[in-house]
Amino acid sequence: MGIKTKTGLAAIAVTVTAFIFILLAFVTPYWLVNDGLVPDSNFQKIGLWEVCLNKFEDFRHQYDYKFTGCWWVFEEEYYIINDFLLPGFFIATQFFFTLCMTLVLVAAFLTWLYCFCSRDHDKYLLLLLSNGANLILAGFCGLIGVLIFGFNGDNRDWMPHWQHNDLSWSFGLACVGSLLLFPAGALFLVEARRVKYRRLRGSIPQSHYSIEVQKPTSSHHTDI
Repeated sequence: MGIKTKTGLAAIAVTVTAFIFILLAFVTPYWLVNDGLVPDSNFQKIGLWEVCLNKFEDFRHQYDYKFTGCWWVFEEEYYIINDFLLPGFFIATQFFFTLCMTLVLVAAFLTWLYCFCSRDHDKYLLLLLSNGANLILAGFCGLIGVLIFGFNGDNRDWMPHWQHNDLSWSFGLACVGSLLLFPAGALFLVEARRVKYRRLRGSIPQSHYSIEVQKPTSSHHTDI
């Protein structure tokens, strides 16, 4: 690893922390959970890609099949309740947070390159600017996703027993991870600014000028 400034080390630490939070939120099914106070609740928990139900049946459809267990949200057997299970706000949450996760994976790769890249490399400044902008964009995508889910996830129009459904720790990790992406990106941009000014100072030639004060040598002679 090349020698890094305190700003660079802080940027790496915040990026790694945000990556862990975003990854855990992305793969765990605890965005919305039932508090367990309702006996035999039809809904148990849901994440971006997995939902756990208990003898669930949609009252809007006339069929006898009851859904039980934890399944992938796009499971083929769920097609008859897709309009209920996958409302527009949930699809939007999946889209923005998947985009956030993709950008964070790119940021993880760029951060890994930064760890081993020399400050004298031609693309060093470009690497810092790219990673900083990428992290801030990922933060905006993640923030949009969690705001959409936060406003709609536990309302009365979605899962049954909405009074006993709470936003859980996966959603909390998504919020914290998305917010951490902003300072991570800002730190990389600050480091890029520092590198830019360092290079500008190094490119100015150190010219030494000697100023010689010449005394007047001309003498005035008068002929008498």
